Amino acid sequence: MPLFSTSPNLKVGDRAPEFSLPDQNGDLVKLTDFLGRKSVVLAFYIRASTPGCAKEIKAYQVDIARFEAAGVQVLGISLDSQKRNRKFAAETGATFPLLCDTDKRVAKAYGVLNFTHLFANRVTFVIDRNGIIQYIEEGANAVDPSGAGQACELHGKR
Repeated sequence: MPLFSTSPNLKVGDRAPEFSLPDQNGDLVKLTDFLGRKSVVLAFYIRASTPGCAKEIKAYQVDIARFEAAGVQVLGISLDSQKRNRKFAAETGATFPLLCDTDKRVAKAYGVLNFTHLFANRVTFVIDRNGIIQYIEEGANAVDPSGAGQACELHGKR
């Protein structure tokens, strides 16, 4: 199996697994916080402070106003600690939560934990206001938020 292969066990139309995780500031963020109110972009990134992940998070930050105007909450998520994600948020200028899945349970639930168990694969999920997965993007394509943005425009008002 290649090191960066992705194979999420979820598909479009599935109910997104619930989660409750601290963000880079220690604030608890739950998927249920957004149900009925906002769609969610859940962007798993490999490791804080790496060039590809910095590019991904910065791209979401550039488009953050567009996501917010569409009623979408962007959430970055990795296996990194709060300290590491706090530093990464400062480096990238991220104003949205970077979730800390240090026990790997959310990455496992979403089927994106790399076979090495050292990181989550780069996969983005768009989850509608009802908690249903509407879009999945994997691998290098997930660095660019335009696909998630388009999916949000289609499904954000549902």
